[in-house]
Amino acid sequence: MMKIGITGQSGFMGTHLYNYLGLQKNVERIEFKDNYFENEEKLNEFVVQCDVIVHLAAMNRHNDPQVIYNTNIKLVKLLISAMEETNSTPHVIFSSSTQEERDNPYGLSKKEGRKLFIEWAKKNNALFTGLVIPNVFGPFGKPFYNSVVSTFAYQITHNEAPAIEVDNEMKLIYILDLVKKIYETIINKEYKDEYLIDYTGRAKVTEILEKFKYYQNTYTLNGIFPKLDNYFDLCYFNTFRSYLDSDYFPRNYTLHTDERGSFVEITKTLGQGQFSFSTTKPGITRGNHFYTRKVERFAVIKGEALIQLRRIGTNKVIEYKLSGDTPGYVDMPVWYTHNITNIGKNDLFTLFWTNEFYDPEDPDTYYEKV
Repeated sequence: MMKIGITGQSGFMGTHLYNYLGLQKNVERIEFKDNYFENEEKLNEFVVQCDVIVHLAAMNRHNDPQVIYNTNIKLVKLLISAMEETNSTPHVIFSSSTQEERDNPYGLSKKEGRKLFIEWAKKNNALFTGLVIPNVFGPFGKPFYNSVVSTFAYQITHNEAPAIEVDNEMKLIYILDLVKKIYETIINKEYKDEYLIDYTGRAKVTEILEKFKYYQNTYTLNGIFPKLDNYFDLCYFNTFRSYLDSDYFPRNYTLHTDERGSFVEITKTLGQGQFSFSTTKPGITRGNHFYTRKVERFAVIKGEALIQLRRIGTNKVIEYKLSGDTPGYVDMPVWYTHNITNIGKNDLFTLFWTNEFYDPEDPDTYYEKV
C-alpha cells in the first residue's frame, strides 16, 4: 500500500488526482491542507508519512507578477526544508509547465522550482520526477484562473461574451489523462528530471470557443446531445457541462396527448449511445455509483422520483423531485455519485440513456452511496 500525499490537494489538479487515487486499491491517500505550509509541525508530519509526494501547490495568477514567482519558489523551498529536517526522502513528483521557456513569472518559477528539487534529490540521494505539462483543462477548473477553456465554458454557459486576445494554437491535456499519467509515473517508478507529458489534442482558441457555442445551441438550449465522435470531443463536452448551474435541471418535456394516450420525445442525439428502461417498486433506490467519463440521462415518465447527486469528495447533496405528470430529466455529471428512489405509491417508470454501450470489461462504474 503506497502512501501518497498531494500538496495543493484542494485545487483543480489536486482534487482530480486525489479522487482518482481514491479509486486505486493499492493507494492510501495522506491528507494535505493548504495551511500546512504555514505550520512547520503539520508540514513535517505530512512529509514523514508519504512514500510519494505530488507537489501541485502553486499560484497561477496575481496582479503582481513578482508575487507569483516568490510564492511558488517559497512553496518549493518549504517542502524541501520539511523533508530535510525530517530526513524524509519520498519520491517527489513536481508539476512544471511548458511555460518554463517563456519569460513570465509563472514559467520562470516552475523552471527554478524544478531545478531546486533536482538539487535536493542529488544531495539526499532521493527520487524525483519533473513533469513538464501542457495546458490542462477539464471539469471544475476555475474560470479566469486555470485555463482559457474553463473561462470560455463558464462564460458561454452564463450567457457572457468571451473575448479572444490572441488566437494561438494550444497543446491541451485533459485532466483525467494527466492524473492517469501521474499515477502511471508512480507505479512505473519513472524518475526523470524532465519528463515531457504528451498532450490530448491541439486546438486554436477560436476553435474552442466555436465548439462551446455549438454545445450551447444544441445541448443547453435544445436538449440535443452533440456529436461525440472522438475522445477529445468527449473531454470538451464533459468540461462544458460541468459549468451549468445546478438549477438548470430538471428540464421538462413537451407532453403530447390524444385519445390514444401520451407521447414524449425522450432524447435526440447527434451521436450514438444506449437507451435503457426500468420499473422501480415503491421505496426502492437504484444507482449509488458515479462515472469518470460517461454521459448519462435519467428520464422519469411515470411515477414519483427523487434523484440525488453528490460530487465525490464533497458533502453537499443536490436533490431533484420529478413526476410523470410533468415528464422531465436530469443529466449525471462525471464525478458525481447519483441515485434514483421511487417515492410514490405506484411503480416508477424511468428511461436511461448513456453515450456508450455497457462494457463489463471497462464499465466506468464506481459504487459509492450518495
